[in-house]
Amino acid sequence: MTQEISGIKPHGGKLINRETNKDPTGLFSITISEDLANDVENIADGIFSPLEGFLGQDDFENVITKGRLTNDLAWTIPTVLDVDDSTAKKMKDAGDVLLKNPDGTGVAILHVEETFSYDKEKTSQGVYGTNDSKHPGVAKTNSMNDILVGGKIDFIKRPTESEIRKYRMTPKQTREAFAAAGWKTIVAFQTRNPPHVAHEMLQKTSITTRDGVFVNPLIGKKKSGDFVDEVIVKCYETMIANYYPQNRCKLATLHTEMKYAGPKEAIHHAIMRQNYGCTHIIIGRDHAGVGNYYDPFAAQKIFSDYPELEIAPVFFPAFFYCKKCLTFTNQKACPHDDSSKEQISGTKLREMIQNGQAPNEFILRPEVSKVILNYDKPFVD
Repeated sequence: MTQEISGIKPHGGKLINRETNKDPTGLFSITISEDLANDVENIADGIFSPLEGFLGQDDFENVITKGRLTNDLAWTIPTVLDVDDSTAKKMKDAGDVLLKNPDGTGVAILHVEETFSYDKEKTSQGVYGTNDSKHPGVAKTNSMNDILVGGKIDFIKRPTESEIRKYRMTPKQTREAFAAAGWKTIVAFQTRNPPHVAHEMLQKTSITTRDGVFVNPLIGKKKSGDFVDEVIVKCYETMIANYYPQNRCKLATLHTEMKYAGPKEAIHHAIMRQNYGCTHIIIGRDHAGVGNYYDPFAAQKIFSDYPELEIAPVFFPAFFYCKKCLTFTNQKACPHDDSSKEQISGTKLREMIQNGQAPNEFILRPEVSKVILNYDKPFVD
């Protein structure tokens, strides 16, 4: 099930659509996590094009060893369903399985094609470049069940609309929105944080030579200390309303789990935004990184391994405000030392917010600071 569209081509050439009206009555069922239910919906809508379901063994092995599907299409983050051995046997016997979200609602039918075991250490090394259990992605891999189930899905029911889902858009919807705005060149901005003023300036620098920016916060499970989803969305609403000209910024949420896979996740982020219809994506310093696991510019360097991607990366060093230059700038343009730079670490920012202090206006817009300080618990526990 595919649909032809205009504009930049989706990854693989066609936008996948796995929605169906099939009746799941009587099917063997299993419950999946909310994050996995989100990814089932992402498959169905074409956000994960060209995937039509969960990876089979050959594709899985190719992804973790080569960063590509067996047909040589770029794909760097394995999209999988993990179950225990007993459940795997029941699913294989059933053939078609109803996937239910945690509240018991059936969301999709999985057509089981194969079940297989996998090497967790090899998987972590291939995706995250490390087997250190302190890395959140490695810890997640180690906690997974031992059997993976591959097969296409048919999507049957969306979750109930909620405040946090009101900005979720399908690639069909974003492409229609870009066309209605008259945008032909669209730069995507991936984020898991509220907007620093430096991020705002980076976005605005990007659209001086492009038609618009697609701000696409990631909504889903994150590590302890990250901002909660509601804070991120509310801060972007506030920043866009107060500091963006009309018809230059589109806000939509991407509902998937953060992987912290550094360069491999940067490619995954680019593919998803290509599917949304973006022509460019901002890739900054330590994109999708965590701790000191990746070279700060590894996420930029990896794009040379994937020249066939139609979406073009826009590389930026970190932005900051320079008190001597009297402007927001970066190390390529500013000759001054750190004492002249207005910047703050994530740890220091969290400390200030937890103490009820608002960072200065060169770090966060005052309206954004106010939003954050109004939340009793703005951070993931």
